[in-house]
Parts: sequence; C-alpha cells; structure tokens
Amino acid sequence: QVQLVESGGGLVQAGGSLRLSCAASPRTFRGYAAGWFRQAPGKEREFVAGIGGSGTTTYYKESVKGRFTISRDNANNTVYLQMNSLKPEDTALYYCAARGLPWFGRTMPEYDYWGQGTQVTVSS
Repeated sequence: QVQLVESGGGLVQAGGSLRLSCAASPRTFRGYAAGWFRQAPGKEREFVAGIGGSGTTTYYKESVKGRFTISRDNANNTVYLQMNSLKPEDTALYYCAARGLPWFGRTMPEYDYWGQGTQVTVSS
C-alpha cells in the first residue's frame, strides 16, 4: 500500500509560482509512475501531468505545457510539480496519484493510489 501526501499549495497572484510536492510512504516509490490531476469547483477532475517510474518520460496537458514541470526524486520518494506563470484558471484542488506500473496514464482509473489534495488558488 502506498500513501501519498501533497503539500505546497496556497494563494498566489497571477504570474506567480508554486511548487507542489507529493511524498510517498511507506514503501519505495521507484518504478511507480505518478501523475498530477486537478479539480476545479463544479468541474471534473482532469489530468495535468504524468511522469514515468524512472523520471525520464513526462507528459503534460496542453494548457500547462511550458509553464508546469513534473519531476521526481526517487531517493526521497517524492514527486514535484513546479508551476510557473500561474493563471486564475489554474485554480483547483491538485491531487497526486501513483500506479504500480512504470509508465504513466492519463485517466483516473489507471491510478491505484491518491493523495488528499492540496488547494491552489490564483488571484487575478
């Protein structure tokens, strides 16, 4: 069983930056693909970014390409989402997810483990 805990959310002005972290425990995260999803009020949860188990493969939702960067530190069982040039439409509850396979997916059913979410609010 993998437990995921997100942190790093907060309130930021448009154009600002935040870095989200996702810490996994108790077992090693190595080999598990991971992803970040988000859910805005009144909307469905959507895929934002994914990263393979080794960290060499990544994929992004079109609207965040060039602004967000997903990375991981397998030695410390942590996945990150660096978010730059934030926009009000990025406001959402951000979730970290992991799956017991080394290649990431882009849909919710492909993930086995979920964090509780961290709120990101971008003011205009």
